[in-house]
Amino acid sequence: MTGSIQFLSPSQAARRLGVSAKALRLYEERGLIAPLRTSAGWRAYGPDQLARGAEIATLRALGLSLAQVERVLGGDARVLEPALAAHQASLEAQGRSLALTIERVRRMRAQLAAGAAPSVAELAALLAGPVVAFDLPWPWGGERFELGELAPLTYLVGPLGSGKTRLAMRLAQEVPGARFVGLDRLEQAADPDGRVEAAAAWLVEDGATRSPALLSLLAELEADGDGALVVDMVEDGLDEATQTALIARLRRRGPRARPLVLMTRSTAILDLAAVGPGEAAIYCPANHSPPIRVALHPGAAGFEALAMCLAPPQVRARTQGMIAWRPDASHAAL
Repeated sequence: MTGSIQFLSPSQAARRLGVSAKALRLYEERGLIAPLRTSAGWRAYGPDQLARGAEIATLRALGLSLAQVERVLGGDARVLEPALAAHQASLEAQGRSLALTIERVRRMRAQLAAGAAPSVAELAALLAGPVVAFDLPWPWGGERFELGELAPLTYLVGPLGSGKTRLAMRLAQEVPGARFVGLDRLEQAADPDGRVEAAAAWLVEDGATRSPALLSLLAELEADGDGALVVDMVEDGLDEATQTALIARLRRRGPRARPLVLMTRSTAILDLAAVGPGEAAIYCPANHSPPIRVALHPGAAGFEALAMCLAPPQVRARTQGMIAWRPDASHAAL
């Protein structure tokens, strides 16, 4: 590997392709991409490998599973039809939303021409999503909490006993149209149109393990509705491979997808090295200071504390079922 051709390390190739290094390893394990090896045995990616990686990333962005990607790269283009149909539906939904916004601007301009200037509040609403504000429940002291427009994926993170479950339930009450999905999601809902089965098959092709916990979660995620879903401990009952496949699917839903607020303590769900622009986080401090929005990049306020709350699924399993206990006043006095 000499000459003017540039060869990249796995981390450099991942950044160039806009994917995670973990994704590149998964592509290699599935035989979709074959990196070269240096004389020292290190993986290296040249122009051919980067071109193949770009093809895989494009097909994944369209919502194809790894098994479907393999079929397309092998010459079977038939699996592209449902993916393109879904992409068209997403674009049409974005178009309708954009048309409504354009109409609001048109009305404001008409009012302005008639001598009636729009208010600052109307202009602010035009430029940003709605702001939800409410008083925080116990264990906080009633402080005011403001939440801007929800990202497609918002992670709710905090240590045991930090109050994140109470905050999640309050968010579901205060965000218009939102619904709380608790840990009692044990019974799988009806699946008359086969969406749950289709989603489960997609995930299994990506390495997930089919289980009652996965099916019950998918029944909630695939249900009709535009309002946000606030999901209690999304990784509950799911092994690491399933968590990895699930979050990859959720990340590919597009910027206009139903907002999801995912309570989590798993590094497989919230991989801080793989977060994208449509993802945000809320952190609940252990000392019951008010929750804060955390930008998901090193150096941001609260980032290190949030990262300390996350653990691999194997570690998370060791604390399964643990309940934070707060002594009452009589015990505290002893």
